[in-house]
Amino acid sequence: MADTKREIERKYEATPRTALPDLTKVGGVAQVVDKGVAELDAVYYDTRDLRLAAASITLRRRTGGDDAGWHLKLPVAPGIRDEVTAPLSDFLPRSLAALVRARVRGAATVPVMRLLSRRELRHLADADGALLAELSRDAVRAERLTDGGRVAEWDEIEVELADGTETAFLDAVDKKLRKAGIEPAASPSKLARALAETAPEGERPPAPQRPPRPRTAGDHVLAYLREQVDALLVHDPAVRRDLPDSVHQMRVASRRLRSAFRTYRKIVDRSVTDPMGDELRWLAAELGFARDQEVLAERLRSRIDELPRTLVLGPVRGRLRTWAAARGSGTRRRAVAVLDSKRYLALLDSLEALLADPPLLKAADVPAEKTLPKAVLKDYDRLAQRVETALSLPAGEERDLALHDARKAAKRARYAGEAATTALGKPAKRFAKRMKAVQTVLGDHQDSVVAREALRNLAIQAHAAGESAFTWGLLYGHEESAAATRERELPQVWAKAADPRVREALGA
Repeated sequence: MADTKREIERKYEATPRTALPDLTKVGGVAQVVDKGVAELDAVYYDTRDLRLAAASITLRRRTGGDDAGWHLKLPVAPGIRDEVTAPLSDFLPRSLAALVRARVRGAATVPVMRLLSRRELRHLADADGALLAELSRDAVRAERLTDGGRVAEWDEIEVELADGTETAFLDAVDKKLRKAGIEPAASPSKLARALAETAPEGERPPAPQRPPRPRTAGDHVLAYLREQVDALLVHDPAVRRDLPDSVHQMRVASRRLRSAFRTYRKIVDRSVTDPMGDELRWLAAELGFARDQEVLAERLRSRIDELPRTLVLGPVRGRLRTWAAARGSGTRRRAVAVLDSKRYLALLDSLEALLADPPLLKAADVPAEKTLPKAVLKDYDRLAQRVETALSLPAGEERDLALHDARKAAKRARYAGEAATTALGKPAKRFAKRMKAVQTVLGDHQDSVVAREALRNLAIQAHAAGESAFTWGLLYGHEESAAATRERELPQVWAKAADPRVREALGA
């Protein structure tokens, strides 16, 4: 069983002679309680090529102190990490191994670093004795367990926020420490510092530098692809942990990747990307099964809640719960099984290989402002044709299908604009915003089409069980009305999106 907590902390440089200021002068702190000294022994695990460290992820087995066990720390933002813990055992717990599977894939996790820390712990507490933050002063000895076994030693100070304390409190402590001459640590974590200071001679990592500014079309497209692959990898453990919106975000990343492959096929060789695009479509579909059921059930619940009580006839809510449970049963297990599959891991390998050795075409060397607008406008033309076709059809199933096709084209055009924003600036951002407005109207329409089919099935089930089907029929009518409203809105939204000035600003 794994537990999770949000870790918000700041680290500072120190020496054995560093004197702490009087922290009772920090607002809210009434007492600084000495909690004694602990001897901590932590062994950090990673692949031999340090894939977890490259992603700022730490995985350790620690003894000593009051939190002995396995700890996996996943970055959330600078100074903020989610710490997932599991009880102490001789082997890496399966629950934690699953959370790093997308990063390590087939590589073994081995001990790479041992950190021995002598920790002096203090509690910063308020007048009632409630904990505001923990301040620890660590004397650290790092022993590299690979590549020659080099050793490094240093002192540092950590301040970790207690649950329920506002982050502004850390700012106040930070101000007090800095005033006393205590500066923030250069490394984001003990492991990062240990790896840097114990690296073999001639292999020490260079100081962090800002990546070169993208110049060519290929630079911009690759930067966008890298961003989406990173999103896949970040959201993978979030899906496994069943965090809110994680499935949706991972699905969006897969769709954006696939869309970029198709939009920028003049820049990145489609003979390489097309097979990956097929696999990304498979991934989005598998993940979408759970997401779509959840969204549909919530839509129907909200529609029922909007009705006057006198119009809810029969066990409507109970039937919806039963229907949703039956359709949603096992959906999360299905999503996790997909993430554990060889097919998914092979896709990640392919994407990594693509970024390492990108199959760029001639157009990739052209300045971005000359190439990207043409690709974006090609997707616009595709959308325009589909919208015009849909608007020319009479209301009915054929028009619904055409509007659904237009929705998919609008999404692709939007993603194309978003991908070009770093190169083309505000014009691309404006273009993407207009395409998103079209996508939203068409998406609402499609949601209504799907909801009507579900309501029809629910009405049939209710009738067969001897229940009143009145409410389901009433909701069906509401969804018909909502779809008709979206169809009436579409021409105006499309006219705004199709304004020639929006496309001319792209500079094609």
